[in-house]
Amino acid sequence: MHARNAAIWYASDGYEPESKGINGRRVAGASFLKGFLRHGDVDEFVSVSQSNRGHAAFAAALAQTRPEITHRAVHTSQLARLAPVGALYFPSPNFAQQCWQRQAYGMARYSICGITHTTATQGVMRGVFDLRAGPQAEWDGIICTSRAVQQSMLRNMEIADDFLRARFGHVPPRPQLPVIPLGIHCDEFAHDAPARAALRNRMGWGDDDIAIVTLSRLLPYGKFDPGPVFLALEQAQARLGQTKRLHFLACGTFSDNYSEKVFRDCAAKLMPSVSFEHLPGDDPQARKETLSAGDIFVFPIDNIQETFGLAPIEAMAAGLPVITSDWDGMRDTISHDVGIRVPTTSTSAAASRPEALGYLSEDLSYGQYGNRLSMMTAIDLPKLVEAVGQLASDKALRDKMGQAGVARARRLYDWRAIIPQMQDFWAELTTIRETQLGPSQDARHNPVGPLPMDLFRSYPSQTLGHGQTRLIAAGTPEQLDVIFAARAYDKLGQPAEKQTTFEALLRALSRHGDQGASLSELSEELGLNPLSVERGCAFLLKYGLAARKDP
Repeated sequence: MHARNAAIWYASDGYEPESKGINGRRVAGASFLKGFLRHGDVDEFVSVSQSNRGHAAFAAALAQTRPEITHRAVHTSQLARLAPVGALYFPSPNFAQQCWQRQAYGMARYSICGITHTTATQGVMRGVFDLRAGPQAEWDGIICTSRAVQQSMLRNMEIADDFLRARFGHVPPRPQLPVIPLGIHCDEFAHDAPARAALRNRMGWGDDDIAIVTLSRLLPYGKFDPGPVFLALEQAQARLGQTKRLHFLACGTFSDNYSEKVFRDCAAKLMPSVSFEHLPGDDPQARKETLSAGDIFVFPIDNIQETFGLAPIEAMAAGLPVITSDWDGMRDTISHDVGIRVPTTSTSAAASRPEALGYLSEDLSYGQYGNRLSMMTAIDLPKLVEAVGQLASDKALRDKMGQAGVARARRLYDWRAIIPQMQDFWAELTTIRETQLGPSQDARHNPVGPLPMDLFRSYPSQTLGHGQTRLIAAGTPEQLDVIFAARAYDKLGQPAEKQTTFEALLRALSRHGDQGASLSELSEELGLNPLSVERGCAFLLKYGLAARKDP
C-alpha cells in the first residue's frame, strides 16, 4: 500500500485559490487534493510543510472528506521521516531544490514526483536545466498533463542535455514523463436547470438566443486574444441572419484594467451585432450559471501559457458542446464526438528568436513574451466561423455532443479515474528505485548545502571531540537563565538547541564534579543525540558555563 502512496508537499500557493488568487494551477491543485483525499487508496495521508499552518490546512481538508484515515505531518527539514511512504508529490515541475534537500539523506531514499502546469515561464525553463544538472534520478518523475506538454518538456530536456553533454561529457538518466491528465469532480459541474433559467431570464434570452460562453482568466496577453474570436462571432451572426441571435458570455477575472478594456473595446468594435456579457470568475454561482445557461462553450486558446485546459473538461461535464483551438492539451481532451477543434498556425522556431532573447535578457516581461507569440499564432478564422454557425443552427448536434461530453468527462477525467493512474505511477517510481543500484544512503556532502563546519573547518583553532575532550561545569543553571534572557535567543527564533538541553548538560556536568565527562558519556547518560550534545557543549564553552578539563 505504501508503494502507491505519496507524501503531499503542501504550500498554500499550490492549493488555495481562494486566498492566493484564482489561476489554473491553484484551481487544479485544490481539485487534485480533494480528489486524492477522496479517492486515494492509502493507509495514511502524509503532508509535508514548512509550517504548522500548512499541516492544519491539509488536516482540515482531510476532515471534510475521510477523517477516518490517519494523517501524519512531516516538516520539510525532516524528510527522512517520509518512510515507509516512498514518494514525495510536489505540485510543480520545478523540484531541483527538493532533490538537493534529498541529497542530505541519499538519492535513493525516496522518489520525487512533480506535475506540469504552465511551462512557458523562465522559472520553469531554467528549472528544467537545474533539474538535469542536479541530483535528479530516473526514479523521479514529472506528470505531463497532455501529450503536447510532454513533447515540450522532452525538448527542453534535450536542449539542456546537449549543453551538459558538450560541457561535461555525460548526462544522467532523465526522469519519467508519463501523460496523466488533470481531473475534475464531475458532479460539481452537472447541468443545473434552475440556474440556466435564472441567468437566461435575467439576460432576456429566449429559445432562439444562442449563448456562447467561456470560463477563463480574461487575459488577452496570457490566455487568448479576444479579437479574432469576436470577428468570427460577428461573421457567424451575419450568416445566421435573423434565425438565431448570438450572445457572448465571459465568466472570468480581469487581472488588470488593460485586459478589461481590451475585451470590452474589441467586443464593441469587432462584434457590434453580438452582445458581450461578463460574470465574475471568482463567484461559484456565476460559474454554475454560465455553464448551465450556455449553449456552446468556446476556449480559443492561442497562448503558450496554457498546457492542458481544465475549463473544457468542466464544460463537457456540464453537457455543453465545445469549440476549442487545436492547441496543446485540447488535442487530447476534445474528441470529434464532443466538440470541434479549430486548426492553428504559428511561426517557425527561427522566427521566434527575438522573443527568446528578449525574455531571457528581461527586455520583455512574461506578459509581453506571451503577447508577442500570441500575435503570431492564428486560429483558422473561416473554420471558427463555420464551427460556430454549425453548432448554433443545429440543436440536435449540440445535444448529441453535450451528452457525449458528459460520458467522456466521467469516464476519463473524473478524479475517480485519474487518482489510480497517479498512484500506479508512484508505485512504478518505487519499483525503479528499488531495482536500481542507487547511490549510498549516506550522502552527507551536498555542493549546494554543505555542512557549514566542514566548509569552514579551517576557521576555528580546534573542534570538539567525542572521545578525548572532557568538560567540567563552570557555571550554574541560574547563570544560564540570566544569559539566555539577556541574549534573547528565543526572540530571534530557531536557537541552535533548546535551553532545556543546555540546562540538562550543565546539571550532568555538575554531577560529575572535578572528574568531568566526555561528550560520549553525556550522550549515553542523558539519552541525547551525540550531535546535540556536541552542539550544546559548544554553547556552554562559549559562555564559560563549562570548561575543558586539563589532560
